[in-house]
Amino acid sequence: MRFNKKLLGGIVNRPARVSAHSTSSETAHGMTLLRDPLLNKGTAFTEAERAALGLRGLLPPCVLTMETQAQRVLTNLRTLPTDLEKYVALNALHDRNEALFFRLVVDNIDEIQPIIYTPTVGLACQKYGLIFQRPRGMFISSRDRGQIAEILKNWPYQARLIVVTDGERILGLGDLGANGMGIPVGKLSLYTACAGVHPELCLPILLDVGTNNEELLNDPYYLGLRERRLTGEAYDSFVDEFMQAARKTFPGVLIQFEDFANHSAFKLLHKYRDEACVFNDDIQGTAAVALAGLFSGLRVSGGRLKDQKILFLGAGEAATGIADLVVSAMMAEGASEADALRRNWLVDSRGLVVAGREGLSGHKLRYAHTDQAPIADFLTAIQTLKPTAIIGVAAVGGAFTPEVLKAMAELNEQPIVFALSNPTSKAECSAEDAYRYTEGRALFACGSPYDPVKLNGRSFVPRQGNNSYIFPGVGLGVIASRSRLVTDEMFMAAAHALADCVGQEDLAQGSLYPALPRIREVSIRIAAAVADVAFQRGLADGPAPNDVKALVQSQMYEPKY
Repeated sequence: MRFNKKLLGGIVNRPARVSAHSTSSETAHGMTLLRDPLLNKGTAFTEAERAALGLRGLLPPCVLTMETQAQRVLTNLRTLPTDLEKYVALNALHDRNEALFFRLVVDNIDEIQPIIYTPTVGLACQKYGLIFQRPRGMFISSRDRGQIAEILKNWPYQARLIVVTDGERILGLGDLGANGMGIPVGKLSLYTACAGVHPELCLPILLDVGTNNEELLNDPYYLGLRERRLTGEAYDSFVDEFMQAARKTFPGVLIQFEDFANHSAFKLLHKYRDEACVFNDDIQGTAAVALAGLFSGLRVSGGRLKDQKILFLGAGEAATGIADLVVSAMMAEGASEADALRRNWLVDSRGLVVAGREGLSGHKLRYAHTDQAPIADFLTAIQTLKPTAIIGVAAVGGAFTPEVLKAMAELNEQPIVFALSNPTSKAECSAEDAYRYTEGRALFACGSPYDPVKLNGRSFVPRQGNNSYIFPGVGLGVIASRSRLVTDEMFMAAAHALADCVGQEDLAQGSLYPALPRIREVSIRIAAAVADVAFQRGLADGPAPNDVKALVQSQMYEPKY
């Protein structure tokens, strides 16, 4: 990547527009500069900059500060009647002026994150064809087989971080095909806002292999391939071609698999994790954030993780990912693997996962316990197994019924209740219900944002067990250390680092995660912990620095002119 050092009036150290594959660069100028979101400052260009860069006459004469620009955007944004309209407006700003967009997000993260990511991004993906304005990232379709390497060369920057999806399992909404591009775009926005990964390093990719969603196939505004999903060997070879081409085109790139269906997610992670710098956020990121929440909850209840019994509603990527990391954490506390496994149970759409049940897929077998009869429903499973914690990751809205919550409260003085599915329509229960039906005793975390809840004279502040606490810091740590692989040990370190950021004042109000405005501080601590693992295990490119935290901070992007 090239950085131009000679621009006048404050543009020093901004990236010049240059192809990742070219050998020379020219400073952007005039209208080209105004149309480049990474360089555009709009009305904030100074008089000297306007004269030097061919901008005189192309802008109104008033020069505004970034602060004034941001306040104007925020004022306009707050007049819009729906979150989807706000999403569209922010997306348009992102396309015009990246620095201003990220300044707005960083300074107003509580207000803006739910718009650019969950829960609004789910609706945005459903309406993607209707609200589409300008392409962002790369769309690689199954018709491009044999040409993926050449297509990737069309990307003008040297990517260090790719978030890729095939759109088959978008949040809890299912197969959205090419409409799923909103997820990689949103994730990468959070990488920059929450952890300071430079936007020029970020590349969202949608692998369009078709869709089995009949509604989309018949939607006149659908922008993806209008054909059934590619499957089997043809799908595997297509993804493998992409993986090889991406690693060759962008050496050392970190690739995050996002919102693949279960049958693809586990297979891809297991295939590439020991040979490439990859991870799956739905499996590993969700696991780390949930484990951190458990650590925080146990600081309140006083128990130890190895003594807990956890019942999952769901048996897919998120559930088994969390369970695997919890088992590792229990073993770190001295439990045997057999005992740790026995303390984690899964419930899927057919009931409790037990040994001998027909049709169990590979990732469930580790938790298919013996000596337990089948149980058809979640409430009966609670009454039989007597868990200390329930974790909802099945995207079944309202599944934590009042009866379920009351049963947990009868069994536990302070039941752990995590309703982690999103968007909000898929949440297992609301924060209000979690507290009301446990008489305010639940240790609660959610996957979508909820307002504070007042009950019996006490105010509870529920916080999201959102992956945005984990994956930005993990990515920053991997990039800063130039690690060759992403390991489970890194996610364990990330979970401990996140839990350590939760203060007593947070716990006192029922918050199991730190306040979102602290996210950059949190990401730095996670990134340093992840980088430490990379250096200690010989995975990093070079020896460990004297100050890993300083290394991490030195590579963070600050959105300012």
